[in-house]
Amino acid sequence: MANILITGGTGLIGARLTEVLEQKGHIVKILTRSPKKKNEFKWDLAKGYIAEDAIKNTDYIIHLAGAGIADKRWSKSRKTEIIHSRVNSANLLFNKIKQLNTSLKGFISASGTGYYGAITSKAILTEDTPVGEDFLGDVCNKWEASALQFKTIDIPVSILRTGIVLSNKGGALRKMQTPVIAGLGKGSQYIPWIHIEDLCNLYVKAVDNELEGTYNAVAPEYHTSISFSKTLAKYISRPFTSQCVPGFLLHLVFGEMAVILLEGSRISSEKIKNKNFNFKYPKLSDALNDLF
Repeated sequence: MANILITGGTGLIGARLTEVLEQKGHIVKILTRSPKKKNEFKWDLAKGYIAEDAIKNTDYIIHLAGAGIADKRWSKSRKTEIIHSRVNSANLLFNKIKQLNTSLKGFISASGTGYYGAITSKAILTEDTPVGEDFLGDVCNKWEASALQFKTIDIPVSILRTGIVLSNKGGALRKMQTPVIAGLGKGSQYIPWIHIEDLCNLYVKAVDNELEGTYNAVAPEYHTSISFSKTLAKYISRPFTSQCVPGFLLHLVFGEMAVILLEGSRISSEKIKNKNFNFKYPKLSDALNDLF
């Protein structure tokens, strides 16, 4: 049994992860701007405030907090918010841990497959692939650097570079359920994905001290935008058209953020599989069959 503090614990992933951890007997505390439950504690990034009771007697911190990458168009101010919400929050946690001299057993941080940049490559990208030279790469690089600073005070760090999380409670999958399902842009770009249960189990494995370091949190089966869309259409009983949504339309609607939809490479899951992690939903058909 461990005492675990989660940032972003009220979000899609955090809410399910809290349930999974509690089912396994762990005690979970949540940092939130508006605490309402007994296990919720206040923090305020603008004021540099964290309730000390949230930190005391904590064994692990799971850092999920951050403004949604795809929630709004990428204006200059939104880009700043996306970075600061991840980096400044980690910095605040780091300073508070040092101030209270808390001996964490581990700091576990989310990151994204955007670390490699919004690119469509013939190569299969591994954890050793260099960081991408674009906004997404910059976000993830700074995000991970803010997590890795915990190593300077001898706290083990785990980082999970996460693909699109599939859940029937919201998130990207809900947005994909249009009246007619189609691929996007060229349709040949890849969509790294993972079922939310497998992602939560990866965090559990990290708590068990078995995942120190950086890992791609993606399912082993590769899908292009077209093959993903065709499979989704089958499981939600919607018509599929082979005519992809043109890239210029997505640029008109989403601006620069459209690169998230129009580019994507195959991301390797070999490193995590070599840690004896068994995906419950290794295939998209398995995942969608469970969710629908």
